[in-house]
Amino acid sequence: MRVSGLLRILAVIFVLFTSWIFFWGYLSFSMKTVRLPRWLGAVSKKTRVVKTRCNLSKPCPDNYFAFKICSGAANVVGPSICFEDHMIMSPVKNNVGRGLNIALVNGTTGMVLKHDHFDMYSGDVQLLEKFLKEITEGMLVLVASYDDPGTKMNDEIRKLFSQMGSSHANQLGFRDSWVFLGARGIKNNSPFEQVGSWWPPHPWRRGGEQCQG
Repeated sequence: MRVSGLLRILAVIFVLFTSWIFFWGYLSFSMKTVRLPRWLGAVSKKTRVVKTRCNLSKPCPDNYFAFKICSGAANVVGPSICFEDHMIMSPVKNNVGRGLNIALVNGTTGMVLKHDHFDMYSGDVQLLEKFLKEITEGMLVLVASYDDPGTKMNDEIRKLFSQMGSSHANQLGFRDSWVFLGARGIKNNSPFEQVGSWWPPHPWRRGGEQCQG
């Protein structure tokens, strides 16, 4: 009886000892071969993120200006104008307003010269007319609409924008969405222009991103 009891005790000790050896060996192997940060680094591939000016979808060639113009969405989301990675006007900068948002840039150096916004629903349209007539050759004109660009747009203002290369200024109406880049004395229509009608009623938003040489 004593012998059988002793054998049982020895058997239990043997099982515990072998289990401990197996567990410690497995733990040591795991700690040496599986290190989570290194393992994650081994399977993940580093991707090179190419930073483009104004976050364009692709980089511009050398000697080209990069710009991105977004109109407002109805009267909810404000417009933005970026030129050469410089955000000139945006809701974050709190310098946009209802109507037409306009930035003037030196066409040779890319330096921002002036920017302003003009209420085309209840504002003084003569202020916009004066602003446009003071634009000289060599200036780039970047325009983004917000809410309503056309209610107070008279024939003189439409003519001035047309002389800068706009092919849609003559048809702009209530709550149309419009983005445009032009210059005084341009001979042909500007290729940098988009317009959208307010009907059917949903928040249209127009955007243009280009490289200008």
